[in-house]
Amino acid sequence: MAERLIPLKIFSKRIHLLDFSIYICVLVLFYNYKSMSLTKIFLYRITHIDNIPFILENGITHKNSVKANPNYINIGDVSLIDTRRDRRISITNGERDFGNIDSVVLGEYIPFYFGSRMPMLYVIQKGGNFVTRATSPAKIIYIVCRLTDVVKSGIEYIFSDGHATDNFTTFYDATKISTIERIIDFQSVKAVKWSGEGVPLDLKRKKQAEFLIKEDVSPDLIAGFICYNENAGNELEILGIEKSRIKILPSAYY
Repeated sequence: MAERLIPLKIFSKRIHLLDFSIYICVLVLFYNYKSMSLTKIFLYRITHIDNIPFILENGITHKNSVKANPNYINIGDVSLIDTRRDRRISITNGERDFGNIDSVVLGEYIPFYFGSRMPMLYVIQKGGNFVTRATSPAKIIYIVCRLTDVVKSGIEYIFSDGHATDNFTTFYDATKISTIERIIDFQSVKAVKWSGEGVPLDLKRKKQAEFLIKEDVSPDLIAGFICYNENAGNELEILGIEKSRIKILPSAYY
């Protein structure tokens, strides 16, 4: 019996269909990978432990919010806070064409970091600059939110590829959130050493990349809390926080 030959045109179509199927599979895997990766990104904000009871009830509120904490305990650099209050920044999304871009006031946003053990924490713990007094690490609590939860909530936000007051920093809006892993240098964010010999000049700026939220952050967007030691963890439990939401992590401090 003679072999049945597949016409060339049909064979060619089958090859193209096979190529297309592989292409679709690769796309699906790529986007699933990106989605899975975004779920691993967390946002961190530090505060004094005495602010936690208010936050548990009202969330993380902006200083100008109608729900602002009247007894808020500040642990940050007052000079930097003043600088941010009126500083206007441009949301360029990394584009070179500055003809039609939005600008916002930095002080209208609540800042979060993408990691722990930031340079500001060092100053807060040790004192100096315009930090009025050093704060014991046991009194400093990390509030942790999942990036995907914040994005899905519909809350207004922007983010930066470095410290928000640095002139070399670029700002991005929500349309760029799917590419955030290519924008933020997470290797710099996670770097333990951020100054001194052998450290790239721009690492300190990139380590302090920020996620900035314009509205109050609801308590239900808080995924958990990080504290310095067991005593601090016990204090958080007394405030009604479930133990499963508390992580004791002294390596997140200086």
